[in-house]
Amino acid sequence: MKLSKLVGERLKDAPAGASSKSHSYLIRAGYIKQVSNGIYTLLPPAQRINNKLQQIIREEMDTLDGQECLFPVVMPRELWELSGRYSSIAEELLRFKDRTGHDMVLGMTHEEAAVHACLGSLKSYEQLPFMIYQIQTKYRDEARPRAGLIRVKEFTMKDAYSFHSSQADLEAYYKKVYDAYFRIYHRMGMKKVIAVHSDTGMMGGKVADEFQLLTDIGEDTIIVCPHCDTASNVDVATSIPEENEHIFGVKTEVFTGEAKTIEEVCSNLNKTPSQVAKAVCYAVVGDSSRIIIAFLRGDKEVNESKLKLLVGSDIAIKDLSETGLVKGNIGCVNLNIEGAEIFYDKSLEGLESFVTGANKEGYHFIGVSMTRDVKPSKYVDISKVKEGEACPVCGQKLLVKRGIEVGNIFQLGTRYTSTMGLTVTMPDGTTINPIMGCYGIGVGRCLASIAEENSDEKGLCWPMGIAPWHIYLCPLRLDNEEVKEQAERLYNRLIAENFEVLYDDRNTSAGIKLTDSELMGIPVRIVISPKTIENNNIEITIRSTGEKIFATEDNLSKKLDEIIIY
Repeated sequence: MKLSKLVGERLKDAPAGASSKSHSYLIRAGYIKQVSNGIYTLLPPAQRINNKLQQIIREEMDTLDGQECLFPVVMPRELWELSGRYSSIAEELLRFKDRTGHDMVLGMTHEEAAVHACLGSLKSYEQLPFMIYQIQTKYRDEARPRAGLIRVKEFTMKDAYSFHSSQADLEAYYKKVYDAYFRIYHRMGMKKVIAVHSDTGMMGGKVADEFQLLTDIGEDTIIVCPHCDTASNVDVATSIPEENEHIFGVKTEVFTGEAKTIEEVCSNLNKTPSQVAKAVCYAVVGDSSRIIIAFLRGDKEVNESKLKLLVGSDIAIKDLSETGLVKGNIGCVNLNIEGAEIFYDKSLEGLESFVTGANKEGYHFIGVSMTRDVKPSKYVDISKVKEGEACPVCGQKLLVKRGIEVGNIFQLGTRYTSTMGLTVTMPDGTTINPIMGCYGIGVGRCLASIAEENSDEKGLCWPMGIAPWHIYLCPLRLDNEEVKEQAERLYNRLIAENFEVLYDDRNTSAGIKLTDSELMGIPVRIVISPKTIENNNIEITIRSTGEKIFATEDNLSKKLDEIIIY
């Protein structure tokens, strides 16, 4: 490919609003162009990478006997009503009407389509197990797209769906996919990917794992134990609760005036946040009359994912104006709110002298005891794990990391096959709903994650296996006939020998060419100049290390074969 003909441009400055290295460099180097908020065009260099990433995924899925298919992007309302997700998923699912007025959706995931594809043709246990997969465009109406391709609205995803006659069979296959994912990320050039236990979310099922690339710009919080390698997304992470002091106090009502926040109450009463019980109030989405009150220690935060699982519905912060509750003074003593569902976090267990609201304006109780004054029937885990808390497996201190989710796998169970009426006949003549697994990889997010991990202060440093081109042919002084002649000769020869070459045929300065080669991150740069011709050699530079190697025209191909290995 000749750079003068390549669609896209190289930019000197980072675009406004770029929030990560990958976002900035992919735009500056001419890999992507923003069309709208969260929607991007992959320009030719990025599409070449995209194709290589997809090929790696296809090869690994085919190794698992996956059968590639292609589901529709647009689906009718009825298909999603069968699973119940047409109404259960909120704004992220884009709904629209076709020209006849029929309700349609843009697919954000394809469990319904996968089950529909099997209806009528899947009849017997003898056809199980099998896996079907696709690499397809999806649309999710994200409220807050960010960081270029890391969080977008339109994206390309590999999603696979396996069908099994038993839970044991699903678990065995799930482990094979789990292992295959690590092979995929290794082949893509990602070095810091870990698997973490995760929430099943809108997908359903009981078991899920995410594959996270550890990076400081990641949007997910990961709780990691460096001693036993236990890792979980913060949504499901647990820790060993701290032991509270069993010192009983005298329950006393005190005036606290305008003090409402934990910080204000602690300052007013000379207490620490761990000596206060705070209340966070929610309402069930779609039923604002259903009030949820979560009590936890003042130094903790509510883990809304855990609370949603206990409630069994989506929740949102509650407007207290019509409830009778006094914001900033809600307490777990003498709380009389008809119909409210109250949850007590494990952080309160054994707390025998603490502060809580008195449920009236301007007052709190001190010296409150959980066992004497509150007496909850049970404690539940509804708080976020923090760094330094004890690992539930080995008891050592946990660390908090940031990560980009580059893939996820789920044991779905029969959620979709049962609601959509997919059955198979077993050997004894009975029928069952096949048990499903689901396995996703965001291809565009992988591209951005690789860029994030493989970059420096000069630009991108693509791994050899997925680079858009392996060689950046960089002749300096194309106004020199000898340079031009050798560059053209080498370009035609390398192409004929099946090397992937980007030829910078622009008649511009050496500084611009060298800067653009580093920005674009092509792994190998070949420089031809009057000086190299005079010395009868060719300069080869390795982008990732800066190492320089010299070759003659005669042994250039041999040198390149030694360098271009992946």
